[in-house]
Amino acid sequence: MKSKTPKESHTIMNELVLPNDTNTMNNLMGGRLLHWMDISAAIAAQKHCNRNVVTASVDNVSFQHPIKLGNVVSIESKVTRAFNTSVEVRLDVWAENIPSGRRLKSNEAYYTFVALDADGHTVPVPELTPVTTEDVALYDGALRRRQLRLVLAGRMKADDATELKALFFGPAAK
Repeated sequence: MKSKTPKESHTIMNELVLPNDTNTMNNLMGGRLLHWMDISAAIAAQKHCNRNVVTASVDNVSFQHPIKLGNVVSIESKVTRAFNTSVEVRLDVWAENIPSGRRLKSNEAYYTFVALDADGHTVPVPELTPVTTEDVALYDGALRRRQLRLVLAGRMKADDATELKALFFGPAAK
């Protein structure tokens, strides 16, 4: 299986915030944004895996700025690391008021997807080869993020999270 770069999975999805997408404050509803983010991240994961994928987890999503009615939402997604049968996808969400030319970063998040075959069984995914300095930093941090996800989900003991322990207690903690 040929290794891929983050650029090969890069996806930009744009949506116009319409009245049906907003709450009573004329801000984009958080659930609608999460839906759009899931779609964008899934496209990036599918590009990397060349398979159908399902969402396995969504990390903390914090809203830095409200997205208003009439804004254009741009969601940029790319795979940051591949594991055995899963990939981590980084998302950056931008809101743009086109008439004013104002563009603000609203969110960032990490989603994890698992690749499936036609029968719904997990399958191996291609390795990821980071290219840029940013790619390398995201790739290096992915193992810590993965261990944190697994510990929080109760699928890994905190004592086994060597990358997290090293982060808090230094390399001797591994």
